[in-house]
Amino acid sequence: MELTKIRSWSDEELKTQEIQAADQLFRIRFQSKLGQNDGVKKIRELRKDIARIQTIARERALGIRSAAAEASTNSAPRAVRRATTSSRKGAK
Repeated sequence: MELTKIRSWSDEELKTQEIQAADQLFRIRFQSKLGQNDGVKKIRELRKDIARIQTIARERALGIRSAAAEASTNSAPRAVRRATTSSRKGAK
């Protein structure tokens, strides 16, 4: 899933999607234990999706803005990084 899609969900939709993904993950793990190894890639994707959902839910709980929005409004670290890099080149 894409982050923009997940961020557009409401808090209730986040909870619902997390529960559904966890349930699906359980079922695929159970099937793999029975010898059906078709879902190895799907397990990895579901784990990442659950982590993304939990991360966005935690950001909302803490009131943290997304990193992409912060990066576009705050360009000071880039300028500082460039200045320190250029000063090192001049010191040689």
